[in-house]
Amino acid sequence: MTETSLNALLDFVKRSRGFDFSGYKRTSLERRIGKRMEEVGAADYGAYLDVLEAEASEFDQLFNTVLINVTSFFRDAATWDFLRSHVIPQLLDERASIDVLRVWCAGCATGEEAYTLAIVLADAMGEVEFRNRVKIYATDADEEALAQARHATYTAKQVEGVPREALDRYFDRVDSRYGFRADLRRSVIFGRNDLVQDAPISRIDLLVCRNTLMYFTAETQERVLRRFHFALADNGAMVLGKSEMLITHSELFTPVDLKRRVFRKVNNGTMRERLALVAHPDHPPAAAAVADLLSEGAFDTSPLAQLVISGDGRLILANQQARRSLGLTLKDLSRPLQDLEVSYRPVELRAHIDTVREERRTVTLNRVGHAGAGGSRMFDVQISPLVTGSDDGAVAITYVDTTAPEALREELEQSKVELSQAYEEVQSTVEELETTNEELQSTNEELETTNEELQSTNEELETMNEELQSTNEELETMNDELRTRSFELDEVNAFLETILASMGMAVAVIDAAQQVQIWNRHAQDLWGLRPDEAQGQHILALDVGFATEQLKQPIRSVLGGVEERIEIEFEATNRKGRPVACRVTLMPLRVGGDGTVGAIVLMEASDGRATDSHATDGSR
Repeated sequence: MTETSLNALLDFVKRSRGFDFSGYKRTSLERRIGKRMEEVGAADYGAYLDVLEAEASEFDQLFNTVLINVTSFFRDAATWDFLRSHVIPQLLDERASIDVLRVWCAGCATGEEAYTLAIVLADAMGEVEFRNRVKIYATDADEEALAQARHATYTAKQVEGVPREALDRYFDRVDSRYGFRADLRRSVIFGRNDLVQDAPISRIDLLVCRNTLMYFTAETQERVLRRFHFALADNGAMVLGKSEMLITHSELFTPVDLKRRVFRKVNNGTMRERLALVAHPDHPPAAAAVADLLSEGAFDTSPLAQLVISGDGRLILANQQARRSLGLTLKDLSRPLQDLEVSYRPVELRAHIDTVREERRTVTLNRVGHAGAGGSRMFDVQISPLVTGSDDGAVAITYVDTTAPEALREELEQSKVELSQAYEEVQSTVEELETTNEELQSTNEELETTNEELQSTNEELETMNEELQSTNEELETMNDELRTRSFELDEVNAFLETILASMGMAVAVIDAAQQVQIWNRHAQDLWGLRPDEAQGQHILALDVGFATEQLKQPIRSVLGGVEERIEIEFEATNRKGRPVACRVTLMPLRVGGDGTVGAIVLMEASDGRATDSHATDGSR
């Protein structure tokens, strides 16, 4: 197997899948590729190249073999203890309490190391502050390993290195596997990054890259370390594997603890000095690469979200702010704009891009709303043609976040509206108060008048009350007199009843209208008619034992004053149905010498049996 054949194989892999293995140590690379060749039965590199061309799935197997994913939770526990007790507390003391702590776990493999970082930071900061302040960027060149890391579930054997307390606190058990908690998982962001080719993540406070550099050649390690130096923020910390040293790079990093491979970034004073560090003098092409890297870094860290669209309509650049605000990832680079959501959300771009290309002028779209993962935002979108060496129609798109100014403007407008409404309400209230005041004044005058009237009425009522009291006294006196007269009348009636009863004959007293007024008991015994049945009835209409028509003329004579006394005798039938000889005596009734007001009718049986009914009954 010749060197040329191996280079051809590596070149084919780079062209086909974008993996550049030229920076890996040649002996290690040959050993790993040789292992895979034995498994597929390829005799040499040429034969294995034929296998790769024939079977696309073989690429995944090759990458899994070359990219050794050896990792575990809390690997080299002493290093993690040192991070927990010294490095992380110092970093937190140096950063403001509101600053976001950015951590880069390079070469994260299947994610155990990234989640270990999350556990250590959550213990140091508290879970709430961890969720609010920490961003862990976990990268690797192996997509299959990244897929496992994103799934965040591990077997019982894989979590053996996790302390029991941390396992119970940070993992949820699902059947026989353990899943890292979802709320903390959101702070860990996985993405593909080739340390040799791709731009580094910027403004990193803590960078962990353990047992990754040892697979690279010395030249590649130097290039990667300079990128790490560029990526780290001032006084940022870096942790390497136990087999990795930085003996020849004291101008980039200073050791904090050599035994545990913890280093601090050396802060270079000027940008020129930093460029000198990144551009190695023995590699002239590196200067251009450094310039590109610096340009990319400046573009990527811009506070404005920016996109660059090529002439053929592909997204070729998207800085960090654009990726965060517009939901883009590094995978979206080189994809056609029309295939991306950003082409029509938050605003339709393609028509405006055509306008910019045709008219070669900048188009600005104001107040464009966008509802993203971070909430609703407002942008001013500026689409500008790019002036390059060749007129290929490339355009730059800048999203200026105007959410805060728009919110202030809306609040100001709302405040103006509310102020205007409040002024109108106050004006209306003043008018209502004036009207109410006038009504109250009128009501007060009416109440005063009513009060005077009530006072007068009260005096009248008081007078009436005294009059009524006097009348009541008079009525009481009259009532006493009536009571006395009623008593006297009762005595007279009783006396009269006694007289009538003592007469021993039937007596009836009629008024001028010939209606019976008195009907004594002897009359009841004689004719069988009770007083209540006779009184108030016309005497000639009474149902007695003789023809009352016989009394008609005599009664008229007595009432008319023609006769003073009339006696009549006729046959009758008493209440027992026996015939009797009845004698009736009629006398006028006068009061105080006045004219006749009635008549007295005396009735008795001529043989005396009518008054002795009990004896007659006994003899029968």
